[in-house]
Amino acid sequence: MRTTVGIIGAGPAGLLLARLLHNAGIDSVVLESRDRAYVEHRQRAGILEQGTVDVLRTAGASERMDREGLRHDGIELRFDRKRHRVDFPALADGRSVMVYAQTEVCKDLIALQLEDGGPLLFEAEALAVEDADTAGPRVRFRHEGVEDVLECEYVVGCDGFWGVARKAIPAELTRVFERTYPFGWLGILADVAPSHDELVYARHDRGFALLSMRSPSVSRLYLQVPEGTDAEAWSDDEIWAELERRFETADDWRLERGPITQKSVTPMRSYVHEPMRHGRLFLAGDAAHIVPPTGAKGLNLAVGDVVTFARALTHERETGSAELLDAYSATCLRRVWQAERFSYDMTTLLHRAPDATPFEDRLQLARLERLASSRAAETDLAEGYTGFPFG
Repeated sequence: MRTTVGIIGAGPAGLLLARLLHNAGIDSVVLESRDRAYVEHRQRAGILEQGTVDVLRTAGASERMDREGLRHDGIELRFDRKRHRVDFPALADGRSVMVYAQTEVCKDLIALQLEDGGPLLFEAEALAVEDADTAGPRVRFRHEGVEDVLECEYVVGCDGFWGVARKAIPAELTRVFERTYPFGWLGILADVAPSHDELVYARHDRGFALLSMRSPSVSRLYLQVPEGTDAEAWSDDEIWAELERRFETADDWRLERGPITQKSVTPMRSYVHEPMRHGRLFLAGDAAHIVPPTGAKGLNLAVGDVVTFARALTHERETGSAELLDAYSATCLRRVWQAERFSYDMTTLLHRAPDATPFEDRLQLARLERLASSRAAETDLAEGYTGFPFG
């Protein structure tokens, strides 16, 4: 097989890139190791920044999102039994966010790709990226039990942290920056209407909690738990009781309970791989960087990466200049590091470390009081949460 851009991975980044290239008249082939049902049902992120929403609309992939997604104009911070709302449009030039699950974004993009895009091969396992530093990179892959080669002008690795794309960059050329956290998130899906109409981020002496949602009838909630926790070690009643404790306020607000349909534990880490480009191989999304989910940045960072690549390749096609392609890694990393900073700040603001001292506890409360009393501090949070500019 031969194409202009070989895309490894049919998550939101790979699928959106294929759509952007299609709209620009550039052909591509998408290779995805899993089957379609898996891709369309794996639970991941659910918050789309303003920039991501705008890109999906421009790409012609927003019809269902605009109909079913939930626009949110703020979040609520809870601490010391107090409540404080952060108003995004008032603080961030009218920007907001959209609650629309990654699974739904993938369903929409898959339907468009299969309708009028280039080849999208499910159960096509990428085995290796070869000759990345030449004018003719290749992706070896296995599909329907047969090994094949995809010859490309460019390869974009959207294949996640465990994929093969990053391994094609020589170790002596790379630098890795990472941090692991001594806690994770016990997350649940519950068939109950959300108990608040916006996301609630709670700092409590027993640990962090987050109230989120997937739809008007499905709640998504999280508890900070020790690293290595087994989700099944928590009974449903224990989970609801702990959530009630951590979300407690001085007023009459109540957390509504419902049947829990899914439990899982998400580890927390920060990770950046530099550079994000080697020759004609470009990394995007989790293949290059991971953020703790507190800042809702993972999917949105991946979107920023593929938008940057699509713009750069379109520029090269229209002008003959590779200037933007050559700047890809540096351009993406500026945004990546701002998102890493924001996610780290949100994580350390709201989670209680296992060895936290009384001094550190008081510092957290002081930071939250500052957010609740300073428009400048609120503005910084609102600008970061609604998204940093692409490129």
